[in-house]
Amino acid sequence: MGFRPRTIIEPFRIKSVEPIRSTTAEHRRAALAAAGHNLFLLHADDVLIDLLTDSGTGAMSSAQWGGMLQGDESYAGSRSFYRLEQAVRQITGLKHVIPTHQGRAAERILFGTVCGPGDVVPNNTHFDTTRANVEFRGAEARDLLIAEGRQPGLYHPFKGNMDLARLEATLAEVGRERIPLCMITVTNNSGGGQPVSMANVRAVSALCHSHGIPLFIDACRFAENAWFIKQREEGYADLTPLLIAQELFSYADGCTMSAKKDGMANIGGFLALNDDAWAQRCKDLLILGEGFPTYGGLAGYDMEAIAIGLGEALEEDYLRYRVRSIEYLGEKLIAAGIPIIQPTGGHAVYLDAGALLPHIPPGQYPAQALCGALYLAAGVRAVEIGSVMFGRPRPDGGEEPASLELVRLAFPRRVYTQSHVDYLAEALEYVAARREQIRGLHMVYQAPTLRHFTARFEPL
Repeated sequence: MGFRPRTIIEPFRIKSVEPIRSTTAEHRRAALAAAGHNLFLLHADDVLIDLLTDSGTGAMSSAQWGGMLQGDESYAGSRSFYRLEQAVRQITGLKHVIPTHQGRAAERILFGTVCGPGDVVPNNTHFDTTRANVEFRGAEARDLLIAEGRQPGLYHPFKGNMDLARLEATLAEVGRERIPLCMITVTNNSGGGQPVSMANVRAVSALCHSHGIPLFIDACRFAENAWFIKQREEGYADLTPLLIAQELFSYADGCTMSAKKDGMANIGGFLALNDDAWAQRCKDLLILGEGFPTYGGLAGYDMEAIAIGLGEALEEDYLRYRVRSIEYLGEKLIAAGIPIIQPTGGHAVYLDAGALLPHIPPGQYPAQALCGALYLAAGVRAVEIGSVMFGRPRPDGGEEPASLELVRLAFPRRVYTQSHVDYLAEALEYVAARREQIRGLHMVYQAPTLRHFTARFEPL
């Protein structure tokens, strides 16, 4: 009889360690006040467990570090670029591969090339930099998530799906000439890291192409999405994540990618697309702001790390461990009565701060307040995905709140162990038991775009 363990262990051994520092409550209180109650502005040395983002914060493998020693730093025609190009083409099948220093640069170049005032870009849900780059061009970033994706406690296997009826209505309302492209984000970061089904991507692709509209994929977490398809969608259980990813990209005309996520690297990204004319215009803009098209703002060793990391992100042992780690924390929080988005996603657990802190109205930023309380209690840094990030000004001077008040606990790849997760669960139980003591915040400074990165607050 074969051994069937209940525990899924980390599929790696630790060869190098980095110390983390415990601090006192008094130290954390002073640090948070100095940062204007914005956890982005904390010194990283004052953080014990850092779940601000999974972007560029993971641990690279020995194969990646070894590959970096072979990086070709030639300005033009670097062999490291051609290794990256081959890796991207193997997975996506897309013709043109344009490296960038990170995902938002790929977005800036894409939307800066094809979008203009009055245009509309449909998506299941735009994330912050995607939305900002669309709106910077004077276009509308329109979210068309299914209704189930807006209900945190409701179980649905693919809560990241795009609402096909709303997409069809948008195409009819806006017209082909004002929709330069459609985008779908896999997994759906703003909606809880929830996956998109293959059937939904296929249907969105068919609908867009019937109107002559290209479909692009925001592919930051494509490997995690492929794993969810393998686990949850009929007909895919026996396929490898690579084969699933290849089918996923076959329905698209292009993609943007932050390689700081499922590229398993600390920096980098790319734009990949099939259209020759668009690709040339994107390369022209790339040269202006990023660099020559065979390095795009990256060192050769960065491109080597990404080329290797894209393959590692699709390894089944890694994906099983990655998704199970998130699920493990979710199970602990649900058992403790802490409201979260269910089911858990691929890269993060999302706390429903609006449900946990009903005494704090959206205008007092309950999710931001919960982030501060968690840091003060346990030195854990999370990020707000609510009205600070997605609130919209109204003509009367007020503010339209976000639809959900969430706190994202984003796990860096291959960094923390089960004991860190257990500590985190204990900290969240402690904070939740004292929820009535948490008070809202007043925003005293905000930037005109992407305000959540630098905003400052005062406690009420």
